[in-house]
Amino acid sequence: MAVNRMFRTCPTTGLVFHQPAEQLIKANAVAGVVFLLIGGILAIGVVLTRWPAVHLLPADRFYQVLTAHGLDMLIFWVIFFEIAVLYFCSSTLLKARLATPRMAWAAFGLMVLGALMNNYSVTRGDSSVMMTSYAPMGAHWTFYLGLILFAVGALVACFVFFGTLVVAKGERTYIGSVPLVTFGAITAAIIAVFTIASGAIILIPTLLWSVGLISHIDPLMYRTIWWAFGHSSQQINVAAHISVWYAIAAIVFGAKPLSERVSRSAFLLYILFLQLASAHHLLADPGLSSNWKIFNTSYAMYLAVLASMVHGLTVPGAIEVAQREKGYNQGLFEWLRKAPWGNPVFSGMFISLIGFGFLGGISGVMMGTEQLNLITHNTLYVPGHFHATVVIGTTLAFMALTYFLIPVLFRREIMFPAMAKWQPYVFGLGMAGVALFLMAAGTLGVPRRDWDITFAGNTFPYEFPGSAFLMLGLAGISGLIAIVGGAMYLLNTVGSVFLGRKIATPGFRHVRATEGVASAQKPVAQPSTVAAAITGHGGRIGAWGLVAPGTFSLAMVFLVSFVLYYFINWKYLATVWPLR
Repeated sequence: MAVNRMFRTCPTTGLVFHQPAEQLIKANAVAGVVFLLIGGILAIGVVLTRWPAVHLLPADRFYQVLTAHGLDMLIFWVIFFEIAVLYFCSSTLLKARLATPRMAWAAFGLMVLGALMNNYSVTRGDSSVMMTSYAPMGAHWTFYLGLILFAVGALVACFVFFGTLVVAKGERTYIGSVPLVTFGAITAAIIAVFTIASGAIILIPTLLWSVGLISHIDPLMYRTIWWAFGHSSQQINVAAHISVWYAIAAIVFGAKPLSERVSRSAFLLYILFLQLASAHHLLADPGLSSNWKIFNTSYAMYLAVLASMVHGLTVPGAIEVAQREKGYNQGLFEWLRKAPWGNPVFSGMFISLIGFGFLGGISGVMMGTEQLNLITHNTLYVPGHFHATVVIGTTLAFMALTYFLIPVLFRREIMFPAMAKWQPYVFGLGMAGVALFLMAAGTLGVPRRDWDITFAGNTFPYEFPGSAFLMLGLAGISGLIAIVGGAMYLLNTVGSVFLGRKIATPGFRHVRATEGVASAQKPVAQPSTVAAAITGHGGRIGAWGLVAPGTFSLAMVFLVSFVLYYFINWKYLATVWPLR
C-alpha cells in the first residue's frame, strides 16, 4: 500500500525533518518558551521578596507567586521543551515519520490545557500551596486537575515517541543501534513514564479529596509518593540535558563519545537508580525506616552519581579529542582555550556542564547523605541546589540548543547575534550566584519556606547572623542578573522566530513509497558532517587519561573539590551534635 510522506532536508546540516514532527517540535518548543517567560516574570517577585532589604511582596502574594513560579519553571517549561527534544531525537535523528501525529497534537492540547488550568487555579488566590502542594494543605480542584491533564498529555507524547522508534525500526530508516543522543532521549522517556505514573497515583486521589469524595489524605503517604513524581520529574531533565550535551558536542566539534558502550551504560544506570535521589526530601520523615533511607542514599544512589560522573568526563573528553585532532595539542588546555567561546551553542552547553557538575552535583551528593541532610533539610540550600541542577544544568543547555534550532528548524537568522554571544555568560553567572548564595544562606540555617526571616512580630523571634542577610542580598543581586540573562534569551528567541530574517529553504519533498522500504527516507541532499556526527557512533577508547589529559585534570579538580566540601559539611554537622 503506497503512502504519502513529507520530508525536508536542512541544506546546512543534512538533518531530515518530517513535516508533522517539525510542526510539533516547533509548537512544544514555543509553548515551553511562553511558560519560561511567565515564570521569569514571576521570578522578579520571588527574588525581590527573598531579598530582606527589599521584601517586595506581602505574604499571601509571595506564596501565590512562588507557587506559580515553581510550577511554570520546573514542570511546564522544561517538559514542553523535553517533548520537543523527544520528537527531534526520534523522528529527525532517525529520519523517520512521526507515529500518530494526531495523537501527538491531542497530547499537546492536553498539556496546554492542563498548564493553563493550573495557572488559572493559582491566580484565583486559593491555591497557594507551592509546587509540593503538601496535604493537608488544600488547593482548588482545578489545581490538581490541571496537573493531571498536563501529565496525561506528556505521557501520551512519550508513547508517540516510543511509537516513532518502532516505525523507524520497522521501516529501517537507520542502521545498527540508535544514536547515543536518541538513546539518552529513550532514557528520559522511560523515567518520564515512571514519573507520570507516580504523579497519577497521588494526584488523582488528592483531586477527589479536594472535591470532597475522599475524606482524608495521609500526609506521610502523600509526601512519599509525591516525591516520586516531584523529584523524578527533574531526573527527566538530567537525562534530557545530558543528551543535549552529547548532541552539541557533535554539532559544534563533530565529537564522538570516547566509548559509546560506557556512555550507554551510564544512561542505563540512570534508568535503574536515578529516581532514588527523591529520597533526600524524605530523610527527616519519621515514618520511613532507617534501612530504607540508608539503602536509597548510599549504595543505590552512588550508582546514579557514578553515571553522572561518567557523562561529566566523556562529554568534555570527546570535545578534547576532537579539538586535538584539529591540531590544538599545546599543553593541557589549548583545546579548551581555542574552543568557540563566542558561539552560544557551545558556551551555553559548557557553562551548563560545569555548573551542573560542580554546583549541582557536589551539593546533591551532600544533601543525599542521610546524616548531612539534617543540616540542609528545608533550608534555602535546597532551592540553591536545584537552581544549579535544573536552571544552570537543564535550562541553560536548552537555551544553547535553541540557538542551533532557530536557523535549522525555524529557518530564521538570529536577530541579535551580539546579544546571543553574551547571553549564556550573563545568565550562567547570575544563576551561579543564586545557587551559591542560597546554599550559603541554607548552610547558616535560613529556612526555605518562610516569607520573612526576621520573624517580625512573632512571639518567639529568631535572629540569624548578619552574614545570612548578606547572602540573601547577594542572591537577590545575582537573581536580577540572571533575570536580565533570561530576558536576553527571550528577546532574541521570540524576535528571531517571529521577526528574524528568513533563511531560504527547499520546500517539502513529497515521497511515495511502500511501507518498509528504507529508500523512501533518503534525504534530498547528502547529509553534512553535522547530521553524520549526531547520528554516528563513537569508538571505544580505553586510556581516557592519555587521549584527553586536560579533561582528566579537570576531573581531578572536581574530585578534590568534592572530597573537601564533603568533609567540610561533616565538620558543620559535628557542631550540632552537642545539642542532643
